[in-house]
Order: sequence, then structure tokens, then C-alpha cells
Amino acid sequence: MFIDTHTHLYLEEFNPDRTALIKKAISNGIERFYLPAIDAGSHEDMLKLEAEFPENCIAMMGLHPCSVKENYESELALVRKYLDQRKFAAVGEIGIDLYWDKTFIKEQEIAFRKQIEWALEFNYPIVIHCRSAFNEIYTVLSSHSKLPKAIFHCFSGNTEEASKILALGDFKLGIGGVVTFKNSGLDKVVEEIGMEHLVLETDAPYLAPVPFRGKRNEPSYLLEVARKIAQIKDISTSEVEEISSRNAHFIFG
Repeated sequence: MFIDTHTHLYLEEFNPDRTALIKKAISNGIERFYLPAIDAGSHEDMLKLEAEFPENCIAMMGLHPCSVKENYESELALVRKYLDQRKFAAVGEIGIDLYWDKTFIKEQEIAFRKQIEWALEFNYPIVIHCRSAFNEIYTVLSSHSKLPKAIFHCFSGNTEEASKILALGDFKLGIGGVVTFKNSGLDKVVEEIGMEHLVLETDAPYLAPVPFRGKRNEPSYLLEVARKIAQIKDISTSEVEEISSRNAHFIFG
């Protein structure tokens, strides 16, 4: 089966047809969906979806860097409360995002470090969000003597950056719709990085692959990502399915 390692299926964009889209994806061989947390405003919806599809939808817990604001300490306290209450697939998505706003860069780093510590404490992998912040994130990660297993979600960097991340430990690169974009350059990176380092993701409802670019992304579009990687690697789509799913199992267990 295919595994979507990163999808926000619980968001309101899917309210009209969520169940139908999940069933459609399952019928196409995409049978597992990992749900990254954002903040207090969406935890309830995420956990409700997991309860509705317990064999398919699996929740993470964490504080998204774009949700690190003045109240980040209370948000982190809620994350910790959830981690103490029940099991999760990972601590995520966490990281640093400096694309829109650098106001809370210090707080983002504090939250990132704290959640890495919690992942180590609970023996969970982490799922990392990085946007316009590679150097900042790499500095945090490389300062740790020990790191959890990790997925570098929505990787869109160059080959040098990919190599630096993979050298840190048990890390995988999350590859989604961007690999199908004509001028992204990600296809060249994927060509040079071994399949053993890659997992598939949609990041739905965002970053829909070609030929659906600009539209709402959905779980079944993961097949377009798999087909593109198969083309780049000159292997079969079934090989992409097998290897990427094995890599996902390595991270999530």
C-alpha cells in the first residue's frame, strides 16, 4: 500500500467530501494517512477524524511553527498534556518558518527545541516543517548530540542541503507535489538521492501536483507524486510504493 506521511485531512477544506475522498484514496491503494497537528484550534477535528478512521488515519501531536505566537507557552502546555495522555505517531509538525514573518523567530526556536526534547523523552519521531529557515533549523538539529528519527517534511532544498540533513541520523525526506513542478529543481535532487531516503506525502489540501496544480490537493493525488518519482528513478511505480512505504514504517513503526 501507499502511505501518505503528511496530510491535513481534518481541515475545513475537506468538510464537503472528506469521507468520499478517503474512500477514493483507499480504493486506489493509499491506505494510511498520517495527520500532523497544527495548534489548539484544530486538535479536536484531527482526533475526531482519527477516531472515525482508526485503521487509516493516524494523528501526530505538536505545535506548528506558524502558530507560535504570544501564547506559545500555553500552546506547548497543551501539546505536553496530550503527549502525557495517549500515544501519537510522532511529534509534528514542528520546526521554523520565516517565510511570512520573523517576529517570533526566538520563540519558534524555543518551541522547536522543546518538542525535540519531548520526542526523545517519548521515543517518538519528529516531522519537521522548514520554510525559508534551513540554516536556522540545521543549527538547532546539529546542536543535539542525539536526535529522534525524523521526516524533513516537504523537502524543497538542493542536493547539498539534502545530504546535510541525511547525515544527521535516521532522517527521511518528505517528497510531495513540488517534485512535479516544472521549474522546482526538486526532480534533480530526487534523481541524486537514493530511494531509501524518501517518503511520499501530499500535504493536502496544499501543493497539489501537476496536473492538478493550483487546485485543492487530495489523498489520491499521491499517485501522481509516485509516478513522477518512478519516472525520475527509472523504476516501476510499484517499486516506489514498496520502498517508500518501507521507509515510512521505519520512521513511524
